[in-house]
Amino acid sequence: MATTTPSRGRRRAPSRMTRAAGKAAALQKPRVILALLLLLALTSVMLLDGYLRSEVGGDERVRSDASSSEVPDSVIDGGPILSFRNGEALSRSVPEKTIALTFDDGPNPTWTPQILKILEENDVPGTFFLVGSMVSRYPSIVNDLVDQGNEVGIHTFTHVDLSYQSSARIEREMDQTQLALAGAAGITTTLFRAPYSSETDAIDNYSWPVYKKLGAEGYTSVFVDTDSDDWKRPGVSKIIKWATPSKNKGASVLFHDAGGERSQTVKALGTYIKKMKAKGYTFTTISGATQLADAAEQQSGTDDDATSDATSDDTGAAAGANQQANGGQQPGAGEVPGGQQGQGPEGQGQGRQGQGGNALQAAHRTATGTTLYEGKALVAAVAVAEWTVPGLATGLAIVGVAVMGRFGMMLVLARRHYRKRNRRRFSWGEPVTRPVSVIVPAYNEKECIANTLRSLAQSTHPIEIIVVDDGSTDGTKEIAEALGMPNVRVIRQENAGKPAALNNGVRNASHDIVVMMDGDTVFEADTVRQLVQPFADPGVGAVAGNAKVGNRNTIIGAWQHIEYVMGFNLDRRMYDLLRCMPTIPGAIGAFRREAVLAVGGMSEDTLAEDTDITIAMHREGWRVVYQEHAKAWTEAPGSLKQLWSQRYRWSYGTMQALWKHRKSLTDKGPSGRFGRVGMPLVVIFQIVTPVFAPLIDVFTVYSMIFIDFKASLLAWLAVLAVQLVCAAYAFRLDREKYRYLLMMPLQQLAYRQMMYLVLIHSCITALTGGRLRWQKLKRTGEVGTPAGVG
Repeated sequence: MATTTPSRGRRRAPSRMTRAAGKAAALQKPRVILALLLLLALTSVMLLDGYLRSEVGGDERVRSDASSSEVPDSVIDGGPILSFRNGEALSRSVPEKTIALTFDDGPNPTWTPQILKILEENDVPGTFFLVGSMVSRYPSIVNDLVDQGNEVGIHTFTHVDLSYQSSARIEREMDQTQLALAGAAGITTTLFRAPYSSETDAIDNYSWPVYKKLGAEGYTSVFVDTDSDDWKRPGVSKIIKWATPSKNKGASVLFHDAGGERSQTVKALGTYIKKMKAKGYTFTTISGATQLADAAEQQSGTDDDATSDATSDDTGAAAGANQQANGGQQPGAGEVPGGQQGQGPEGQGQGRQGQGGNALQAAHRTATGTTLYEGKALVAAVAVAEWTVPGLATGLAIVGVAVMGRFGMMLVLARRHYRKRNRRRFSWGEPVTRPVSVIVPAYNEKECIANTLRSLAQSTHPIEIIVVDDGSTDGTKEIAEALGMPNVRVIRQENAGKPAALNNGVRNASHDIVVMMDGDTVFEADTVRQLVQPFADPGVGAVAGNAKVGNRNTIIGAWQHIEYVMGFNLDRRMYDLLRCMPTIPGAIGAFRREAVLAVGGMSEDTLAEDTDITIAMHREGWRVVYQEHAKAWTEAPGSLKQLWSQRYRWSYGTMQALWKHRKSLTDKGPSGRFGRVGMPLVVIFQIVTPVFAPLIDVFTVYSMIFIDFKASLLAWLAVLAVQLVCAAYAFRLDREKYRYLLMMPLQQLAYRQMMYLVLIHSCITALTGGRLRWQKLKRTGEVGTPAGVG
């Protein structure tokens, strides 16, 4: 016996179809990745926006009544300016008759500009302890604030009590605020005020390690001597009274320019400044107060035995310090607490006395290098989030209202359609009894073709059956011929696709009405008779039947069953009344042969030839209707992979058909009805709304995790309840069993998400100009006669 061994050195060249398939697969992968990247980007933007608003990672815990046994008495009883030099705590007080105005929680777009205007009018500087998230949201205000000569400090990024946070979280809060300052004003700062802090005697054993840690990094922690308690909104007079230091003492005075309604603060501030100036007080920043305190200490420590020249020098130094605290110049003011000359907490470049050498801004450092560029990137990302998230929220709210409105419209019109078509006196006209042609395109349908033809053999209406074998390689043609049915013709053609097979069948049809079905579909005995009755109306050019899922006893099948009954058939009732049916299902549809030929037959321009020809018939002036009593049982995809392939082709093909017929929007008269009514409905509710639907789910999950779980869950359940009501009504109209609705919650969580991703994938393919080839689904042949199915 001879055997043939293939040559090892030669490989068969791939066929054209194989090369096309490989190319298509190579093109699809980047598009899937692009879709996932877009979804990831939007999710990231949402998380960033939530982080800025303390919805993500927010911590509202505030510690109180903790022991301070480990805090040195010199700190508790010391001044409000705390720094560390060589590991030792150093407290400073604001000199007598000097006020350092400090403002917490800003910037705020409403109140901060008003406060800046008052400070400018009164020629008074302030020190603003800024929340990093607010800095990144309102960078222009921070830039104006710094340009005006005010000083800034860090108030953390998300306004959390640092005594509860890990070392990593503390570093993140500080670093992110420094980046925000760098991006907003090109600076970083050495000043820090902890949220919820007050006077130094409130430092406890939990917050003390935080101050020591930050002090070792070069930060100066700032507390208050005098608290206006303006956040309580006690009235202008009380704010002024509480902000006034006692007995001509100097003070670090606390106001707020954000964190709530601050109109009383704005009204009180100008009056307060004038009152304190009248009492002989001067105003400075924290850096100015620090320099005054250092100069006073230097002067008081001068040795009594020093020479008059030395005394004169010290006096001059004190005078220079006073000049600097009021905006003058002083060399060496860039010294950072801790003894490091010109090196800020973030390792920035040369220390500087603010913009142009202003000693009132001695805590500022010029942001350079990666810190500057990372800061600008942060501010830019926040700007994107600030515009994107509210815009999406508004858009999704509109989408949500539109979807709810559509549900309401579907219920009303579906009920009207049912009552109209099921009245005793309703009739399409004289009964249609003449024979019709049934076209069955088939490509490798050996598992299903016998069941399909046997179901047609039971038809109560006279028919001829034309099986168009589209180059099958599994014996489909032989199986059809072996059945020996007298009214069956089998036509063999080279593989050319489903549209070509249908056109071949139409050309060979003997009758003026042609019924088209899929090779895996089973008809009931009365299906054809019911399907062709609307042709008694001479204005009807095509009829859509009622396609049902036969293999519904699996989870995937049950999900598709719900979709067919609710999504497809309920929709078709609505579109029928509106006279803008977008699609005649490939599983069951009937056409006037002359109408099909007049529009050029089934087009190969799109992958959704059924949608394409339906729109074409609308544009030719034909009416397309839905016949609910004509039922066909089809085998739905049995795996997620097959389902994805099928729906991907449907979605993409629908987009192709809509684009092909875009000029229908300008068609006049009855032929333009689809363009005026149907096209907008399909685009809005089958493309735009589903594309945004995943974002609604992302918002819902986001709200459940970070905002209000109970309220978000109730909102989701309310939407689910509305959908259940619609689905139950659709099942009632189709006389389906309600038990399948038990699968609906799971369908919303899993199946629906997959359908949305398929649509997004299709949109990206359409936008990038991709092409799809015809995809053959694997069949099992399990859908037989419909008896007992339900």
